[in-house]
Amino acid sequence: MALRDTPPFRADHVGSLLRPPELRSAREDHKAGRITDERLREIEDAAITEAIEMQRTAGLRTVTDGEFRRAFWHMDFIYQIGGIGSNADERLQVKFHRANGDIEFNVAALKVTEKLHLKETIFGDHFTFLKEKAAGTGMTPKLTIPSPNMVHYRGGPASISPDVYPDIEEFWSDLAAVYADEVARLGELGCTYLQFDDTSLAYLNDPDQRAMLKERGDDPDHLHLRYIKQINGALKNRPAGMSVTTHMCRGNFQSAWTAAGGYDFVAEALFGELEVDGFFCEWDDERSGGFEPLRFVPKGKHVVLGLVTTKTGELESKDDLKRRIDEAAQYVDVDQLCLSPQCGFSSTEEGNELTRDDQMRKLELIVETAQEVWN
Repeated sequence: MALRDTPPFRADHVGSLLRPPELRSAREDHKAGRITDERLREIEDAAITEAIEMQRTAGLRTVTDGEFRRAFWHMDFIYQIGGIGSNADERLQVKFHRANGDIEFNVAALKVTEKLHLKETIFGDHFTFLKEKAAGTGMTPKLTIPSPNMVHYRGGPASISPDVYPDIEEFWSDLAAVYADEVARLGELGCTYLQFDDTSLAYLNDPDQRAMLKERGDDPDHLHLRYIKQINGALKNRPAGMSVTTHMCRGNFQSAWTAAGGYDFVAEALFGELEVDGFFCEWDDERSGGFEPLRFVPKGKHVVLGLVTTKTGELESKDDLKRRIDEAAQYVDVDQLCLSPQCGFSSTEEGNELTRDDQMRKLELIVETAQEVWN
């Protein structure tokens, strides 16, 4: 076995990074009108340049912009899709759990107000800056975007006006077309590593989430099949040479989570039918279930084991990580496995409850462990 030259890499990471204090302050100043768009951009550029160097120093092959230009991992993208608007009078509320009490994610609800279309390459400028700054580092720039499923999962049937889409199949077709166009455009910009971030396929393993979906009018027993089809449709214009992964977690907001349960409910269809190169899956605690679903992973696909938690600063044992990799290898060839954190460090601009030093130590641990396991 050897370290991989194409994504996903043996030592990889999901994407988002803790925002430095000066960036968080700048974003607050911008919201309050105290600094201009141009000044905020300068501060973001400087923070991203520093983050690129941090990832290089950690020994990573993957480099991201840390999602430093976003407030949320998904809504900043979704609101830029033509035909989708935010409704400040209605709030999207998601309950998150942690040991010291529940918290809520609260954002303006989305509404499909006209036929979906792509107005411009979303995050195209984000990627171009990252690519330029990462040139010469030996790292592969990765862009993370929410999967098309998040448009539906976050809004639900009530967000899709029957006046706009009297036939729901037309909505699904237009959604796939928008994403297929986006993927093709990113390919033209030189993107060779794209990741669809998706909580829906992990949430569907949770009976409580399936009950919620049924109550709002969805078909929870078969929705994962529709979602797999949507991602595959989004990849129909995928250019040659672009590696695509998907990251599936159970919620990540200020060190809190939403769903529980293993990947068992979706595993056979997920691993067997989703046309991506790799799957980032979280297995950092007992809430994530066992490795048994990995038996459905076909040859040629890779699974990035999210064994290192981003929800606390406590550093994992290298021996424990190796033991868990061995456990996973009972169900899929170890050569098809990689290692990463279980999620991003800062899925929203607030970030999780650990320090930037903790973040660095965890990334270095992943790199060192991967080198010892696969070199």
